[in-house]
Amino acid sequence: MVKYFLSWNELKSSWDQVFSAFWQRYPNPYSKHVLTEDILYREVTSDQKLLTRKLLTKTNRLPRWADRLFPANVAHAVYILEDSIIDLPKKTLTTYTWNINHSTVMSVEERCTYCENPEKNWTEIKREAWVSSNVFGFSRPIQEFGLARFKSNVTKATKGFEFILAKMQGDTPSRTLVETAKDATEKAKETALAAKEKAKDLASKAATSKKQQYV
Repeated sequence: MVKYFLSWNELKSSWDQVFSAFWQRYPNPYSKHVLTEDILYREVTSDQKLLTRKLLTKTNRLPRWADRLFPANVAHAVYILEDSIIDLPKKTLTTYTWNINHSTVMSVEERCTYCENPEKNWTEIKREAWVSSNVFGFSRPIQEFGLARFKSNVTKATKGFEFILAKMQGDTPSRTLVETAKDATEKAKETALAAKEKAKDLASKAATSKKQQYV
């Protein structure tokens, strides 16, 4: 069984701007899960198409129940191949991505097409994904997890694209600054809470140790 996902989105920028931003997507504040990006192959065809293959490395945070499926020494990183086909005369950009490790546990394949909307001078995005798993007894929860993770990454990818487009135009969106400040505040709270818990733990250990000295 395969989980299928389909969505339509718009970037309020021309196709030419999106085409330029595509090569500058990383890094951005929403792509911290993307660790590396390397070009493996590139070719310009006789009919003016640009073919590119990239290797991306992303973090692969797993739910607790998935720990039993992965040995402790298995790298929690996923390697993804991305093929892109850019047709300049037709103004279309099509990408195909799929993971090349952990595929026996979960496979995620994506096809994304960026097309020009001449009426609005915006760029339309058609995104399709197929999530599958062959793990007996766990295929359904793995697929549900994979689909939820994919949807989350789609949101991050869209925000990242918007950030890069705004940066190219010399205008950083105010909401990005607000969200950045919010994230920083949340991290500060988490750090303070962790420090408080650690202090309690150290104090408890010290008290226990002191009691043992007087026994």
